[in-house]
Amino acid sequence: MPDRPLDLTALRVLVSVSENGSMSATARRLGMAQPNVSRALGRLERSLGFRLLDRGPRGSRLTSNGAVIADWAREVVESADRLTLGAATLRAEHRSHLRVAASMTIAEALMPAWLARLRRAHDRLDIRLNVHNSKTILDLVEEGACDVGFIETPIFRGGLRFADVTHDRLVVVVPPGHPWSRRRRPVTAAELADTPLVVREAGSGTRDTLDAALSGHAPVSPALELVGNAAVRVGCASGAGPAVLSELAVASSVRGGELVPVPTIGIDLERRLRAVWPGNGPGHGVAGDLIAIAREQDRVRPVPAEADRPSPTRSRGRP
Repeated sequence: MPDRPLDLTALRVLVSVSENGSMSATARRLGMAQPNVSRALGRLERSLGFRLLDRGPRGSRLTSNGAVIADWAREVVESADRLTLGAATLRAEHRSHLRVAASMTIAEALMPAWLARLRRAHDRLDIRLNVHNSKTILDLVEEGACDVGFIETPIFRGGLRFADVTHDRLVVVVPPGHPWSRRRRPVTAAELADTPLVVREAGSGTRDTLDAALSGHAPVSPALELVGNAAVRVGCASGAGPAVLSELAVASSVRGGELVPVPTIGIDLERRLRAVWPGNGPGHGVAGDLIAIAREQDRVRPVPAEADRPSPTRSRGRP
């Protein structure tokens, strides 16, 4: 064993001598003075305890041991170069930009806090956030147009990687004057399917979750199909019909009294919100940091107050 760590520069010199055939050619190739090439090889020989070159009036050539060490050194030098390149890539990733796409509910209710934490950890990071429905986000990730997406849809797509980051549930809401606002018996899946609803646009995660929950029924045509949570909230509050939205999206309207949550029974409106990224893309760097932040926030996210949630989903009498 050498008494001290091997000199990477000396190993690089030895590999170059093996490839170029002489110390003078190595000096030219590496941009070093020839005496420095000779001194580097001398240090390496002293460290290893045997000669690497036979030096003569006609030049120098590798000894048999030198040829073996040169082969081993080549692997070390190539590994060091890969390490340096990888570190530079990570450094550039941390200092450049992150392209994020988020569905509307996540962008409105969760993403601001996630990005604020990411910004504190990476103050020079240029964050580019685009807001779309879940279908469009899957398209963007598939095309390589964003580094990481956050979606609400239960639909999977081959070739992409997914990770659950937090939880959510949909709730049925109505304005205070609606008959359902006073009912004590939960609304069933069949009743919901038979009611013209104010719904999100096709392709949104909220709509996909609702369609999946009512897949055993034949829903009537919507009262209104609107783009975005805000439009659905306004449509519902204006009396167009009951709406089904994320509890995250209606929490402030419920607290303010503009909307009333309605209990349900026999319908699964729970869902997971997920991160998605290209199957051949990295799961590390700032994109990985953002996913980790989202997961950590899920562990500390407070449960909505009882006033914000519908009552337990069991029948307690007639409307």
